[in-house]
Amino acid sequence: MVTKVKINRVRAKIFNMVSTGVIDEPMNKFYDFLSIVALVLNLFAAFAITFDYMEEHYKGLLLAIEAVTTFFFAVDYILRLISSAELYPKLSGAKAAIRYISSLAGIIDLLSFLPYYLPVFFPAGGTVFRLFRVARILRLFRINSYYDQLNVITEIIVSKSQQLLASVFIILILMMASSLCMYSVEHEAQPDVFQNAFSGIWWSASTLLTVGYGDIYPVTIMGKILGIIISFLGVGMVAIPTGIISAGFVEQYQRLKTVGEFAEEENIHFIRVRLSENDKWSDKKIMEIGIPKDAMIVAIQRGNETLIPRGSTVLKTGDIIVMCAEKSKDIQPIELKEITINEGHSWNGMAIRDIDMSRQSYIFMIRRRGKAIIPKGSLVIRAGDIVLLYEKHATNKNV
Repeated sequence: MVTKVKINRVRAKIFNMVSTGVIDEPMNKFYDFLSIVALVLNLFAAFAITFDYMEEHYKGLLLAIEAVTTFFFAVDYILRLISSAELYPKLSGAKAAIRYISSLAGIIDLLSFLPYYLPVFFPAGGTVFRLFRVARILRLFRINSYYDQLNVITEIIVSKSQQLLASVFIILILMMASSLCMYSVEHEAQPDVFQNAFSGIWWSASTLLTVGYGDIYPVTIMGKILGIIISFLGVGMVAIPTGIISAGFVEQYQRLKTVGEFAEEENIHFIRVRLSENDKWSDKKIMEIGIPKDAMIVAIQRGNETLIPRGSTVLKTGDIIVMCAEKSKDIQPIELKEITINEGHSWNGMAIRDIDMSRQSYIFMIRRRGKAIIPKGSLVIRAGDIVLLYEKHATNKNV
């Protein structure tokens, strides 16, 4: 049992180390820095070696950089594979590993180093394998975890996905319709160019998307008039997705600004919690979960909907709950805190009832591997837990 606990602790440390953005310990911060440096150097070597001067004078150095950084990617993949059970805590070790291997991130990590070594075993496929090295560029998206502003782009695309798909669908319909119309008026004048209704797809795509290569173009008067009309429609159609994304940026930043100003003005602290399947809050009404009276649920994100909570609102698995606690304007201000428990923390391995805390401090939730746990006196705090507590600061009435 002791050995299993040690293995789990080592695996948790490895997971924290390879997880991008977890910089609570110097080793984790150094590993993130090393990952970024390795990726930048690898991409630099891949691009630099395509220049004749660089290849002639620095080929050995560039190949050495590629070899070392690619080996680092291989080690990183192995570490992520070992710690995959921490990434998917509900799955067993083997199933978690398979889940990681088959995930998009796992495939990108695998393609980051495997094509480099495959020519050793299959020399004939060296050129094809080299094409797969482009997957290393996709590792740049890991840097996205450092910057919340970059995450806004993903959130906007997801939230506006239906509108974007609708606009793309309209563009496809216009492409087919314009191709058929152009075939009808240009087939007799250019039978070799517009052979059938689908021959104009390339022309309609380049026209509607405002590229205009000029390799295929109408020669009849009716075809030119039709081409002008379709060009005008193309400008409007391309502007639709751009407008949707632009509007999404405006809405998102306005929302962030409003929440930030409101929190600053009212001195309110916000915490977001995602409910998992085994959460005790799942399938319960808000009035039944017993949150502290000084804290409140201000919003519930369910899919693409934002719900205004009421006492009778039933919480469901997958909901993102936005909680807040405000500093009272009269007697006792309240402050929410998040404490990440690491291996060396004094609370690690202790039951809540045995923790020596101020009477003004209260633990109201523990997040463990993405799951929210309602604290009880017998609950033992573990390494990796995020303890959410609020503190009441007594004011001095004599001042």
